[in-house]
Amino acid sequence: MRIAIVTDAWQPQVNGVVRTLTATKAELEAMGHEVLVVSPDRFATLPCPTYPEIRLALTGRGGVGRLVRAFDPDAIHLSTEGPLGLAARRWCMGQSLRFTTAYHTQFPDYLAKRTGVNAELFWRYIRWFHRPADAILVSTGSVDGVLAAQGLRHTRRWGRGVDLSLFHPDGPRDEAIAALPGPIQLYVGRIAVEKNIEAFLAAPGPGSKVVVGDGPAREALAARYPQARFVGPRFGGALAAAYRSADVFVFPSLTDTFGLVMIEALACGTPVAALPAPGPVDVLSTAVGAIDAALDRAILAALGRDRAACAAYARAFTWAASAAQFLNALAPIRPIAQRAA
Repeated sequence: MRIAIVTDAWQPQVNGVVRTLTATKAELEAMGHEVLVVSPDRFATLPCPTYPEIRLALTGRGGVGRLVRAFDPDAIHLSTEGPLGLAARRWCMGQSLRFTTAYHTQFPDYLAKRTGVNAELFWRYIRWFHRPADAILVSTGSVDGVLAAQGLRHTRRWGRGVDLSLFHPDGPRDEAIAALPGPIQLYVGRIAVEKNIEAFLAAPGPGSKVVVGDGPAREALAARYPQARFVGPRFGGALAAAYRSADVFVFPSLTDTFGLVMIEALACGTPVAALPAPGPVDVLSTAVGAIDAALDRAILAALGRDRAACAAYARAFTWAASAAQFLNALAPIRPIAQRAA
């Protein structure tokens, strides 16, 4: 099968969407499928306001359409609602081609936090963008409910996986993190307002708080919470070592739809504390984590979870299963040449 994936989020960006698409592409190709990724690196770009490391593609439906038509796909998937996703949607609609979309992030809430504009204004765009899709791929049941409340009920499940060859409990720890006074509380991810990191940093309790990652809010938060350790980004084995070094992983976000970092931490044997939000309420069980509206209570509860149980629980999340769900949700189209005839 020839699959075209159009996405505004791609390498060298570092986020859950990029990791999901990269892993899915690798699994699909291992199955023998051909995958075209139409991403910003194929076009002239400009920096995204407030996120200069994110590049926005300068192209329209014609530019995207030429790439997709030349590839002649059997299915088209629009992964994001940004400029490339919008251009691809317009092209598909103009060609009367079926396509699927995905809802990766609570964008209305995310954008409302960043702009101060009422989230309902952004929901209007989300409803318009996704309504003509054959299916909207979502990661959890909670996201199903969120979209259903907006009148978008044509969803299909697309779960997530974890690289168990990298994230596992048997490996080195980060010596600098492990040497801190315990219990060691860890956050991994983008340091930005929509991640609600301040809820973690302000939560009372003993031990040390460690923040792994980078982002536009790093300087301000580091100045406001000098007792916390901001250690910068970690990747690969260094990231796995950081997870292993923590006594609890804290996930304060209210805008993520899944939270890959949670299952990475669990795979390394580290229990998770989170707020009641889409993602944690679907991903975590009481055996491996704790969810509470008071984050300090969630942290204390999660510290009592068994690390071996955490690692065993995470092994159920595989990228092979995720890619199979993605494949089954696609809307096959006839070859473009036949449609044009």
